[in-house]
Amino acid sequence: MTTATASRSVVVSAKGAARWQGGHPWIYRTDLYDEPRDAPGIVAVTDRRGRHLGQALYSPKSEIRLRLLTRGREPIDAGWWSERIAAALARRTGIPATAYRVVHAEGDGLPSLVVDRYGPYVVAQLLSAGLEQARDDVVSGIRAALAPQGILLRNDAPIRRHEALPLEVVSAFGSVPDTLAVEEHGIRYLAAPHTGQKTGAFLDQRENRVLVAEQSGAGRALDLFTYHGSFALHLARRAREVIAVDSSADALTRGRENAALNELANIAWREANAFDLLRELERRDERFDTIVLDPPAFAKTKQSVPRALAGYKEINLRAMRLLTSGGVLFTCSCSYHVNRAVFADMLADAARDAGRRLQLLAQTGAAQDHPELVNVPETGYLKGALLRAVD
Repeated sequence: MTTATASRSVVVSAKGAARWQGGHPWIYRTDLYDEPRDAPGIVAVTDRRGRHLGQALYSPKSEIRLRLLTRGREPIDAGWWSERIAAALARRTGIPATAYRVVHAEGDGLPSLVVDRYGPYVVAQLLSAGLEQARDDVVSGIRAALAPQGILLRNDAPIRRHEALPLEVVSAFGSVPDTLAVEEHGIRYLAAPHTGQKTGAFLDQRENRVLVAEQSGAGRALDLFTYHGSFALHLARRAREVIAVDSSADALTRGRENAALNELANIAWREANAFDLLRELERRDERFDTIVLDPPAFAKTKQSVPRALAGYKEINLRAMRLLTSGGVLFTCSCSYHVNRAVFADMLADAARDAGRRLQLLAQTGAAQDHPELVNVPETGYLKGALLRAVD
């Protein structure tokens, strides 16, 4: 599968070239004049005058045909990948966690590649057909840069279907355990590299968990869509009582294990539908000093945005009504199609309908190891808001 040099070429339009000049690494099918159409891999890219524009990952069955790797002509071999991965690692110096993202795809200039470190192990994702053809070199580059004991490829992300790639979880080097104990800011939890969400855990909320815990009160806390309890674990170090809610019994079982790992006995784990539970709590006139809303993506496509916003508004409106005076709500959306402005407007509407006044304490994004590029909006999928009730 190794493709060390770009022996084939693709000709792009002026519009396609302008995207690269503007800092966006993608060129779409409609902006190609000539392409090999035979097999994915690494290709040289030129404009219609034959001017070299760079080298890119080529996916002949995807709407995103080209993903820029470099503007130069150097060989894209194992050494190239090793240098780029090592450079990304150097930018993560000082992260207070044993699990973190080393390569965040486009955010680190390595499009469609995700590399997460879990202690001495690595879980990676190859998310494009062009990158899949370079698998051997990529794995060699990871080994050289990170020296892991094992590498697991979590190539089961649905996005691979758009690249006509199989969904699979395979070992690329050594072996990676089914569960791994990792630590962040003094909290330990079990990650599930083979079966868990994303590459085994939600690493992108790490700094938000600390922020919310610092602002939380000593009373009652409610953590909705808790999954394995990552927010609940941080809240439990300050709150008198935490109710952690998820619709998955398996996720709650792992949450209980994580609580035991940290010797936390003040978390009540509850299997329920978040929408139904919020309505029930409101009927019972219950109140909470801290509430966390960390739902899955409600908007998978542009067409689903109106329905998603209705869902976001309902859970936020009801959560706002449950807040004590001075209470804190952390709410977020990982739906890329719901941008920050739209999300903020939804929160304002929810606050008006809830009859609450809420201060905006902070607007947040993903953790620092998930860098967002200002000229690549696709990298800014996660947005959060920390609010305080002041009425």
